[in-house]
Amino acid sequence: MTSTPRTHDLPAIPPLGPAMLRGALLSPLKKPRGTESTPATARLRVAAVRIRTPHLTAYENVCGYPTGRPELPLTYPHILGFPLAMRLMAARAFPLPLLGLVHTSIEITQHRDLSPAEPYELTVEATELRPHHRGTEAVVVTELRSGGAPVWQSTSTYLSRHRTTTPPTPAREPAPLPPLTEWHLGADLGRRYAAASGDRNPIHLHPLTARLFGFPRAIAHGMWTVSRCLAEFGARGPVHVQARFKAPVLLPGSVTYAAKGTAFELRSAKDDRTHVTGTVRTLGV
Repeated sequence: MTSTPRTHDLPAIPPLGPAMLRGALLSPLKKPRGTESTPATARLRVAAVRIRTPHLTAYENVCGYPTGRPELPLTYPHILGFPLAMRLMAARAFPLPLLGLVHTSIEITQHRDLSPAEPYELTVEATELRPHHRGTEAVVVTELRSGGAPVWQSTSTYLSRHRTTTPPTPAREPAPLPPLTEWHLGADLGRRYAAASGDRNPIHLHPLTARLFGFPRAIAHGMWTVSRCLAEFGARGPVHVQARFKAPVLLPGSVTYAAKGTAFELRSAKDDRTHVTGTVRTLGV
């Protein structure tokens, strides 16, 4: 039986630097075996989060969202919760090493448009660990509340790669969606998104640091790829989003955005390899 995690109230969103440094220092000491079932972490909460316009504008610019809109970008609450998630996953009790964690999926439910002028209650919790054919995934749940009611929730999975006996799950690949536009991504994209989001995982920043974790070059943040797709899709209002990160986007590179109906995807412009797949469904329809 899993006990309810203790909630720790924080006066404000903590700075990312100390958490990431602690996680980096502890990472070599953590050797996941794939037998863990629940992370021994707490729930973190900030009672009154207010949006800073310069931070929001920088995020909108790097992800391709229009600036100055009366509602927050659909993926922006993820960035608000990211420092709390890092604090949880950098803790000594968390069984997976922080360095090298790869974002593998995200599911978002937004109940209405969110105003940048509103104060929000923010909570983040690491709820479970799941076996994966390439290692172990941590499940992190982020929630935004306003007036005591939930207005935005997400469930993310982060993969720690290690040897495992878990077989891959067979997946039927759907037919490619019709291409709509092509984006050319610079070598500095990971550093520009890191400056706006605070996610300075070394796999995104430079070829040398990416090679330490098995990548030939730096890779784009998974959240940048899905955020850029959702900005192009024009997703807003009460919606449910599901997205999976299928393969890393190497930087520099070119990608093709494709969409039809409720589905979208991002493919390599060079060899048509699928990087991201997702759906956007309006709630109540």
